[in-house]
Amino acid sequence: MFETIRNAFKTADIRKKLLYTLLIIIIFRIGCAIPVPFLDPSQLASTINAQGSFLGYLNVLTGGGLEHATLFAMSITPYINASIIIQLLTVAIPALERLQKEGEEGRKVLNKITRYLTVALGAIQAIGYYFLLKRSGAVEFTKGFEGIYAAIIIVVTFTAGTALIVWLGERITEKGIGNGISIILFAGIISRGPAAFQTLKGLWDLGGQGAWQNYIYVPLIIVIFIAMIVFIIVMTNAERRIPVQYAKRVVGRKMYGGQSSHIPVKVSMSGVMPIIFATSILSIPSMIAGFVNVQSGFWFHFFKVFNYDSWGYAILYFVLIIAFNFFYIAIQYNPVEIANNLRKNNGAIPGIRPGKPTSDFISKVIWKIAMVGAMFLGVIAVFPIIFQIFTGAAISLGGTSIIIIVGVALETMRTLESQLMMRHHKGFLE
Repeated sequence: MFETIRNAFKTADIRKKLLYTLLIIIIFRIGCAIPVPFLDPSQLASTINAQGSFLGYLNVLTGGGLEHATLFAMSITPYINASIIIQLLTVAIPALERLQKEGEEGRKVLNKITRYLTVALGAIQAIGYYFLLKRSGAVEFTKGFEGIYAAIIIVVTFTAGTALIVWLGERITEKGIGNGISIILFAGIISRGPAAFQTLKGLWDLGGQGAWQNYIYVPLIIVIFIAMIVFIIVMTNAERRIPVQYAKRVVGRKMYGGQSSHIPVKVSMSGVMPIIFATSILSIPSMIAGFVNVQSGFWFHFFKVFNYDSWGYAILYFVLIIAFNFFYIAIQYNPVEIANNLRKNNGAIPGIRPGKPTSDFISKVIWKIAMVGAMFLGVIAVFPIIFQIFTGAAISLGGTSIIIIVGVALETMRTLESQLMMRHHKGFLE
């Protein structure tokens, strides 16, 4: 990895892309320090701690921007939600499906629609945040003309921050090293590293005040953190290769085909999307609980099930991740289309007849691998919750954050290696 980065900085155009990406990240971090008017950060921080998993999860994605009531407090969550909605609609709406198949021009139109939807969802989410923060006492002015003016400023600032952060991500994609939204997400999460170390230090210090078990928990957390990173790297790179043999054919005096290839089926086909889906669904009861503020009765116990540190939340989280993993793969992969493309190109899987037997075989392999990938995501996402239930020691960077960090780092390294390979490839005349 370090060799790749060093070689990248030796190449002039890649060095410019890296420095441009670094500049955008600095701008993003500056935006995470610009406060939004009329909000009390101290009250907002206590609200995040009281509301549980969803606001805490958003706070990690924003690099602490939500906790400090800054310009980028909503980060790119509206964009992620908009992208998910558009992906789902491309299956249900034929017009969007045609755009998806039109190549580069179709993708540009879909990206434009996604940006408009991002702003709309950002405005809705900003309004919801305003009412939640108003109820918790984090808004300084709530009555009269001052209250209306403060509400407009807060909602517009949150929405504008989301639009700006999406624009910054697109600049990284166009002029930087690519994959801009993921880089922004990576920068926000990795900036919480010092806070995580501070939490570990606090646990260690408590060991000298009577909580002797923390002397065991802190080294255990570090070992688990390293083990999770290794496990995620192995599972992210793991794939099942379906062998394909192409038939020989004669065109004029030349013979084509006859080579062997394979169809790669990655274990982690859906990435972190199922976790984002599941977190969004499970966040709804927590948000409702923040609005209604129930203190007793049936609804109090009902909302308590969705607390981050409860067994009910862990079980529902695990089940939803598996369900959404299969759902996401079902809309992304079409075994019938893969089998038809193989037949059109005179390809076949050894031992499997073309047509329906091939599609059935591919479908069977995909669903087996999907189950392994779903269990992998579920275990990584739920393990920090179970660890906290048993020990009471919270892991600041959860499984979702680690998956995003490792995934973006691996993808960035692959991008740099491919660009270096293109620039050092010898042509026919060299």
